[in-house]
Amino acid sequence: MTNITEDIKTVLEFYQAMGIERIPLNTIQDTRYRIQDKKNHASCIMHRVSPLNSEQKKDALQALRDEIGDCQRCKLSKGRKNIVFGEGSVDAEIMFIGEGPGEDEDIQGRPFVGKAGQLLTKLIEKMGFKREDVYIGNIVKCRPPFNRDPEEDEISACSPFIRKQAEIISPKVIVSLGRISTQTLIGMKIPIGKLRGKFYQFENIPLMPTFHPSYLLRNPKDKWLVWEDAQKVLEKIRK
Repeated sequence: MTNITEDIKTVLEFYQAMGIERIPLNTIQDTRYRIQDKKNHASCIMHRVSPLNSEQKKDALQALRDEIGDCQRCKLSKGRKNIVFGEGSVDAEIMFIGEGPGEDEDIQGRPFVGKAGQLLTKLIEKMGFKREDVYIGNIVKCRPPFNRDPEEDEISACSPFIRKQAEIISPKVIVSLGRISTQTLIGMKIPIGKLRGKFYQFENIPLMPTFHPSYLLRNPKDKWLVWEDAQKVLEKIRK
């Protein structure tokens, strides 16, 4: 009750200072709601930016994995062997996000363990990290048939989970691997060749798009472009 009284008093003093002697009751009520909305908004912002410690991050990721459960949210569930949740350090400075698991990943239940994954691991090591120092995930967590691109309904059903993982881990930089990951995270339907090499923002986290390792297996001449992107990431996290 005290808060309501203080809000009304604040509104009356404002209108008195403006030389207005009479105001409708609903103006006071609407203003009080606006004041309360601002308080709630500020509280929400404070909650969102409060950092989690390592144990809290682990618990939050486990809760998210439990929420996914034996997922049947899209048609990819019908052909999968394993859900590939993601793995790595909860305190990672860098988070790599690809598009979806391949055959090797589906069998092992781990992201980027096939030939493309081996190339990604080499990149991580060249950047001065071990694989377990970073966090690796995908836009979709079940293998698309014959390694086709994930479809829009599959992305819509699954991408909220990788977004939540990024929010929990809160890395210094996200590296999006390939067209689908990049376009999903930054919401731009632009070719990866035009997006890579420049920083974008994803939920207030700097995001660097680059080519997917599977693309580099087919086009090894472009490895230097990915290394160029990686060096920009290293500069960003050292600031």
